Amino acid sequence: MKFASTRLIAADITSMVAFYELVTRQSAEWLSPQFAEIVTPGATLAIGSAETVALFMEGSAEPGVNRTAVLEFRVDDVDSEFTRLKGRVDVVIEPKLLPWGNRTVQFRDPEGTIISLFTPVTEAARARFGSR
Repeated sequence: MKFASTRLIAADITSMVAFYELVTRQSAEWLSPQFAEIVTPGATLAIGSAETVALFMEGSAEPGVNRTAVLEFRVDDVDSEFTRLKGRVDVVIEPKLLPWGNRTVQFRDPEGTIISLFTPVTEAARARFGSR
């Protein structure tokens, strides 16, 4: 089995896609007016409009109610990314060092999901990600 993507369901797909294009610096590929993907080297983020839920099972997913997932993106320099995004995103925590060795900043996307950008900074954290 190979993990393929994470999909977010959006009430406003246009603003969600624009937000993730800003954060990732990647252009989305619109596969239909209701579905787009942002492909990064490590993973694919799929964004579907609320109307796509009915294609699977009506009511099985709902935009704007997630409070369990954190989408994480590893970046080269979390502080420069924070500077670039500050004032353009809803910041949850400013850059700080976490106990497992990552320097992290968190913010929310337009529908409330927490996004974490991090840079491994301790030797152990860099080793986990294969970067020394």
